[in-house]
Amino acid sequence: MSTEARGRVVDVPLESLPFVDEHSIVIAASPERVWDALNDVMFADSYARPALPLARALGCEQTERSGKPGRIGSTLPGFVVTRSIRPALLALMGSHRFARYALVFSITETPLEPVVLTAETRAEFPGTKGRLYRLAVIGTRGHVLATKAILHRVRGRAERSS
Repeated sequence: MSTEARGRVVDVPLESLPFVDEHSIVIAASPERVWDALNDVMFADSYARPALPLARALGCEQTERSGKPGRIGSTLPGFVVTRSIRPALLALMGSHRFARYALVFSITETPLEPVVLTAETRAEFPGTKGRLYRLAVIGTRGHVLATKAILHRVRGRAERSS
């Protein structure tokens, strides 16, 4: 699958990237509210501004926020939206000098009304520098903390808007 976005082709090899981890959170809100909250959190200035210097330092392909939240081809520092199925799936991909990666959010309804929001990370870290970067980001649990912070921010926003 690929899509044309501002004259560039965005390839979507999500499944070809190795699985890294997965984290979930239960949210007492409708899938639509969770979807809106997820896009609000990921595309907010509070995410984009602090992420911009890091994205530039790492040599990310995407360093700016562009397009509309949740729309294929839209970008935020470090990521491009590669799959978007409202209100069920938002896939973000990116790459920089040390890694190619994807962050895939899925929204699943449960029988008793709460929604489960899951963040799955897939990534490859080529070469010695990639392995060292993986150790610095994944090995220190920094990635886990950042991912869980996103999930908690989405839950807070979605439950407040219910």
